[in-house]
Amino acid sequence: MKPDSHQLPGNAIDAQSSQSPERVAELIHHVAQKDRQAFALLYKATAPKLLGTVLRILRDRAWADDVIQDTYLKIWQRAEQYQDGKSSPITWLISIARNSAIDELRKHPAGRTTNSDELDEMPGRQSTAQEQLEDQRAANKLNHCIDQLEKDRQDMVRLAYLNGWSREDLASQFEQPVNTVKTWLHRALKQIKRCLES
Repeated sequence: MKPDSHQLPGNAIDAQSSQSPERVAELIHHVAQKDRQAFALLYKATAPKLLGTVLRILRDRAWADDVIQDTYLKIWQRAEQYQDGKSSPITWLISIARNSAIDELRKHPAGRTTNSDELDEMPGRQSTAQEQLEDQRAANKLNHCIDQLEKDRQDMVRLAYLNGWSREDLASQFEQPVNTVKTWLHRALKQIKRCLES
């Protein structure tokens, strides 16, 4: 059922005001009532920002687009959990997008699997079953060791060493000075090395 237009005052507003915190919060509250018109407006107002966040983590546009679809499904399902005053509405939305992207990265630490057509075009020697098994064991052990780190450090290590993020990118993402990021990564690597040698 199409929602009545009077549910959303000021539909003919410019793009700038549709992105104001008050307007975004208002749209989230309407989405919590399963208002599809509000959902479409929320998507239009916030998708570019959320896509930017996801793209910085995954570095792959097609993958990021898929994660954004999943993110907005979660927003539709969880909109009633948003609380005014606890965090800004855009911060709440970005945290859902960021967590979705990082979950994807955990599932596919080396990037998303290529499809069979792409594999057919890839040159080079096929590795033996033994080599593949050893590679998988090494990857499993590495992931196990990364999982022993604190949550933020896990994410930071994966973004830095599996996705090639710069120290500056990480500092911005985790809202920490660059020197702090360097220290955290240095300590995390030492911890991973000890774990791999054990």
